[in-house]
Amino acid sequence: MLVCHCNVISQSEMEDLIRGLLDEDPWQLIVPAKVFRAAEARGKCCGCIPNISATISKVVEAYHRDLDSAERDVAALMQRLAAFGTRQEVKQYARRTRSNRKAQRGPVS
Repeated sequence: MLVCHCNVISQSEMEDLIRGLLDEDPWQLIVPAKVFRAAEARGKCCGCIPNISATISKVVEAYHRDLDSAERDVAALMQRLAAFGTRQEVKQYARRTRSNRKAQRGPVS
């Protein structure tokens, strides 16, 4: 199954890239941009970012389960990953111009 149609990256290739990054440093914070860099690609339409984020979470959790890492360490890493995703969503919303926020628009005359 293709995860990124723009760069033609499959699910299995994406998982292999993530595992390769984890082999370098099992406790690093892996984000979609880091995976794209490892694939020598870049996000074009960025419609795949939610799928890549979900794949990262799944692979990181499975990797540490296989590594027999302490449960609290894995939980802390997953919380850092979730917090990063939340910060990115807030930044994306903050980039909208004031006129694009419907709730803040005045009545139409």
